[in-house]
Amino acid sequence: MTKITVVGAGFVGATTVQRIAEKELGDVVMTDIIEGMPQGKALDLMESAPIVGFDVNVVGTNDYKDMQDSDIVVITAGIARKPGMSRDDLVKTNSNIVSEVSENIKKYAPDSIVIVVTNPLDIMTHVALMKTGFHPGRVIGMSGVLDSARFATFVAMELGCSVRNVDAMVLGGHGDLMVPLPRHTTVSGIPITELMDEAAIDRLVQRTISGGAEIVELLKTGSAFYAPSVAITLMVESIVRDQKRILPVAAYMYGQYGYEEIYLGVPVKLGRMGVEAVIELDLTEPEQEMLARSAEAVKEAISTLDL
Repeated sequence: MTKITVVGAGFVGATTVQRIAEKELGDVVMTDIIEGMPQGKALDLMESAPIVGFDVNVVGTNDYKDMQDSDIVVITAGIARKPGMSRDDLVKTNSNIVSEVSENIKKYAPDSIVIVVTNPLDIMTHVALMKTGFHPGRVIGMSGVLDSARFATFVAMELGCSVRNVDAMVLGGHGDLMVPLPRHTTVSGIPITELMDEAAIDRLVQRTISGGAEIVELLKTGSAFYAPSVAITLMVESIVRDQKRILPVAAYMYGQYGYEEIYLGVPVKLGRMGVEAVIELDLTEPEQEMLARSAEAVKEAISTLDL
């Protein structure tokens, strides 16, 4: 049986554990520093199993040792954004948290694939890579799957069509400089550039970029967790079941798109080994410029950290 550890039992972590368990992707360990919280949530989930019908084990713990020999570790631990905060405001605090988690992953789950969710995501994924020392293909950030889902949602709402017919693509950093790609966003194979005017597309692009902040402002005391948790679960499923799905994630660059040694949101083939290939799209000059700004922001943030 596959073993999956989710670090952080807050809204994102606990909802992710629920989705993983209900899909029976593996036995799940939920760990958090708050005593009793992961244990209580795990027990609550286990008591839902006879009703939902999932047959995997969910354990809550405060001890990193319980992630021993995990196949996949998902890092959701960290402070969440509050209204008025950008993802980058979280850099120092969350870097310390992700560093500690990553050192324990290296110790207890040295063969695992790591999915980083903590914001600012591209930078925290880089921190996890440095602290684990893993092959970069085994340290991945969850970014584009969520951002693309938001873009697809807004396209379907605008056109009054089923979200099932919309395939969206968003590249770049998981932040204000992400790069939604209307040319590569389609409805039943038809590019949205043929279905709506430029003003409408620009509006949807801007709403996608501000998608997380819009929810933070509405919630007042938290950030998104339903869509992030299902995006994480999609990535976990593609790895566990070796589906080799083409998904936009934060992946380590070896010269692709002209970048070296940084994490950037790009489409990849995701399978049992982690990132098995990076898909290079032919970008227009404006798209390349947007991606360059996104990459520069990631580099700048990494340079402020003591790694």
